[in-house]
Amino acid sequence: MLKSYGYAAYNSQTPLRTYHFERRAPGSSDVLIEILYCGVCHSDIHQARNEWKRTSYPVVPGHEIIGRVIEVGSAVSTFLAGEFVGVGCMVDACGSCPDCLDHQEQFCDSTVFTYNSFDPHTGKMTYGGYSNQIVVDQRFILRLSGKLDPAAAAPLLCAGITSYSPLRHWGIGKGHKVGVVGLGGLGHMAVKFAHAFGAHVVLFTRSADKEEDALRLGANEIVISTQPEQMQRHLDSFDFILDSIAAAHDLNQYLSLLKRDGTLCLIGIPDQPHPTPSVANLVFRRRSLAGSLMGGIRETQEMLDFCAEHDIVADIELIPIQAINTAYERMLKSDVKYRFVIDMSTLCA
Repeated sequence: MLKSYGYAAYNSQTPLRTYHFERRAPGSSDVLIEILYCGVCHSDIHQARNEWKRTSYPVVPGHEIIGRVIEVGSAVSTFLAGEFVGVGCMVDACGSCPDCLDHQEQFCDSTVFTYNSFDPHTGKMTYGGYSNQIVVDQRFILRLSGKLDPAAAAPLLCAGITSYSPLRHWGIGKGHKVGVVGLGGLGHMAVKFAHAFGAHVVLFTRSADKEEDALRLGANEIVISTQPEQMQRHLDSFDFILDSIAAAHDLNQYLSLLKRDGTLCLIGIPDQPHPTPSVANLVFRRRSLAGSLMGGIRETQEMLDFCAEHDIVADIELIPIQAINTAYERMLKSDVKYRFVIDMSTLCA
C-alpha cells in the first residue's frame, strides 16, 4: 500500500482538514500519478456536506485532476513516466456491459467514481484529487496536450466534458440558437463550447453585471432571467437550452422558450428536487426535458483534443489547499470566475 495524504471532510458539519490514508500499490495495468492541480467542483461541496445523502466519511473530494506520471505497471504501454495526464470523474468500470462497449462508461452500473465510491480493488472507498497522488487504471487516464495550461485544463475533466457532451450529443452547430442557464463553472464552459461549435449563444443569468464576461466568453446575447419582458422576447425560439444551475428552480420559464422539438437539458444536480414542470409546456410543442452526465473516456479525450486545437481552457482562480474551506463558501455566493483550482504543491504531509 502507498502512504498518501490530502484534505478530507470528516463529517458534514466541520471544515476540511488534513487526512492521512493508504492507496493501493500500482498493479500491472495501473499508473501512479503525482497530482499537480485539482479543480473544485460544486459536487465536492454536495459530497463533503452529504447533501446527496450518500457520503461515506472521511471523504477526500476532487475529480478534476491534472498530474505527472511517476510510475507505470508492467502492462502499461500508452503512458510514460514524466508525462502530463488527466483523471476525471471515473477511475474504473466493468468494461463489458453495453454502456462500456459503447464507450459510455459513465452509465455503467459498476462505474467506480474517483471519490466516495466503492473500490473493488481495495474493498474500501475511493479517495479523490485533494491529495498528493493517485493510482488509476490506464484505461481511465487522459492524455494532455502541451498546448494547454495544466492548471486551467483541470476543470475540463468535469466542467468541460459535462458541458461538451450534451452539446455534441444533440448535434449543436451552425444555425442553432442555444441558451445557457448560469455562468458558473459549468455554464462558462458551455458558452465557450457552443460558441466554438458555431451556434448563436444566449446566456441566461440573474446578474446584469455578468454581461461583459458573457460576451467575452462567446455569448451573442444576455438575458436577465428575472426580467419577464426580456424572457418574453425569446418565446418559442431556441433549439436547445443547457441548464447548469445546481439548485432547484422553475423549469417552465425555460421550456416555454423552446421551439417545437426543442430540448431543455439539465446538467446541474441540485440537493432538492425542481418544482414539477407543466406537462402542457412539453406536450403542445413536443418539447423534451432531458439530462446529461459527463462523457465517456473516448469523448473526454476528444474534448481535450478539441480544446487544444481551439485554445479553450477554463477561467480559473488558483488557490492553495489551505484556502479550500473559504473557497467553498465563496462558491456558494458565486464569488469565483469561474472555477477554483488547487495548486497541490501547497499540500504538506
